[in-house]
Amino acid sequence: MTIRVAQVATGNAGRLTLRQLIDDDRFELVAVSVSNAEKVGRDAGELAGLDVHTGIAAVGDLDQLIAAQPECVVYCAMGDTRPVEATKDVRKILEAGIDVVGSAPGTLQFPWGTMPEKVIAKVEAAAQAGGSTIFITGVDPGFASDLIPLALASTCQRIEQIKCYEIADYATYDGAEVMFDLMGFGKPITDTPLLFLPGVLGFAWGTAIRMIAAGLGVEVDELVEHWEAEPAPESYDIGAGRIEKGTIAALKFSISGMVAGHPAIVVEHVTRTRDDLRPDWARPAAGGGSYRVEITGEPNFLVDIVPSSAHGDHNHASIVAACGRIVNAIPDVRAAKPGIRTTLDLPLPTGHGLRPCARLRNP
Repeated sequence: MTIRVAQVATGNAGRLTLRQLIDDDRFELVAVSVSNAEKVGRDAGELAGLDVHTGIAAVGDLDQLIAAQPECVVYCAMGDTRPVEATKDVRKILEAGIDVVGSAPGTLQFPWGTMPEKVIAKVEAAAQAGGSTIFITGVDPGFASDLIPLALASTCQRIEQIKCYEIADYATYDGAEVMFDLMGFGKPITDTPLLFLPGVLGFAWGTAIRMIAAGLGVEVDELVEHWEAEPAPESYDIGAGRIEKGTIAALKFSISGMVAGHPAIVVEHVTRTRDDLRPDWARPAAGGGSYRVEITGEPNFLVDIVPSSAHGDHNHASIVAACGRIVNAIPDVRAAKPGIRTTLDLPLPTGHGLRPCARLRNP
C-alpha cells in the first residue's frame, strides 16, 4: 500500500525530496505547499524539475496542505533563520495527526539539552495529541554527523574521540540566505556573522554531538565553540553572489563536546569559496568536497565520504544524500510510536524499498 505524502517547500532540499516522492512507487503525492507566491498553482512535477505532469498544483497555505489528508509531510522549509516559525509549523501538522520527516527545524534532530524544555514539551504534546511522529535529520546536521559515526563506533573496543568533518568548496552553492546572511561570506572580515554569535554554533550542531554522546552512553558537560575566517585576496563571483576583496571568503569552525574536560565529540567545518584559500586547513579527500569521520580509539578510523552525482557537483550530491535519508525514513517513521524520534530510535536504515537499477538486475 502506498503512503500518502505531502511536501512543504521546494528550495534546494525540498525540490529534491519532491522529486523522489513523485518518482518512488512507495508514495502517493497529494499536496505541495510553497511560500513563494510565484510558485503557487504550478505543477509539482515542474517544481521538482521533472518532465512529468502530476496534477498536483502547489498551494500557498499550510491549512490547504493539511486538508489533503496526507499521512506524512516532508518538511523542508528554511529553519536556520526561522526556527520559531518552523517549530510552529511542525506542531500544527502533528496536531492534525500527520507524521513529519524533514530537514528543519534542525534542533529537533535531538532536542534534549539544546532546545528549551518547554518547547520540546509543546512539540511532544502536539505529537501525542495527534498520535503522530516526527523525525528530523537535516541537511546539516545529517547522516554524516550521526548515522555514519554511530555505525563505525559500533565496531570499536575503545573510543577516545569522534570527530566529524565537512570539508567543501561552496563556490557553486547558490543558497544566498545561508551563505551571506547566516555564514557571513562577503561580509567585512571584522564582522561576526550570525552563525558565530555566542551559542549559535552549539545550538545548531549540539544536537548531533549530544546524539552521538547518547549513543555512546556518555553526557556532554559543555560545548566549546571556535571559528576563524580568511579574507578574499581579490574580488570574484560565486554561485550565491559576489565576494569582494578583503571580505570573508573561507571559514573554519568547530564545536567540541567536552566530557570530563576532554573534547570527546567534535564537529568541524572547513568551508571555502575558492580552492586555493588556506591550504593549511583540512582539504577534501577528492573533488570539491567530502565528509570525514575520524575515530581515535581501538581501532582507529579515518573514513572519507566523497559524494558525487550525474546531475551536479559535490554540493548537489550532498543535498541529494541528505534528502534520500529523509524520504527513505518515511516507512519507519509511520511505524514508530508517536512523539519525537531520532536516529537512535529508528531501525537501521538499509535503503529497503528502493528499486534496483538495471546494472544490479543484470550484472
